[in-house]
Amino acid sequence: MGEEGDVIDSKFSDTVFAMRSPQNLKRRILKDALRENETRDAAFRRVIRSVPKGKVSTYGRVAVAAGYPLYHRAVARLLRKAPLHGLPWQRIVGAGGEIKLRGEAAAEQRLLLSIEGVKFRGKRVNMEIYEHTLRSWET
Repeated sequence: MGEEGDVIDSKFSDTVFAMRSPQNLKRRILKDALRENETRDAAFRRVIRSVPKGKVSTYGRVAVAAGYPLYHRAVARLLRKAPLHGLPWQRIVGAGGEIKLRGEAAAEQRLLLSIEGVKFRGKRVNMEIYEHTLRSWET
C-alpha cells in the first residue's frame, strides 16, 4: 500500500509542478488554442462583430473581451481557418496596429480599412485614433 500511495503522490506532485510552471501553462494554452471550440469561437465572433466600421482592435484585445485572455492565437486561427461570412475580419490587427497578414491578403486588409476611413502611419494603423474600446464579455 505504501508503494501505491507513493506513486499517486508522485504523480500529483508532477501535476502540481506542471501547473505552476509558466512554460507549461503557455504550452497548454497554445495547444488548446489549436483545438476546435465552438463556444470560444462564437464568443470571438461576437466580439469581432462589435468592432464598428472605421475602427480596429487587436487579436489580444478580442481574446480578452471574449473572456479568453492569452488566446490571441486562437483569434488568429479563427480568422485564418473559419468561413468569414459577414465577419469584419479586416478590423482585427496585430498589437500596435500592425497588419499581420502577408502578400495580397495584407494589401486587401489595408485597402478595406482605408475604404472604411482608417488611416495608417507607415505600416501601422494609428491606434490612438482608430482603436475601438471593447467591452468585457461580462458586460
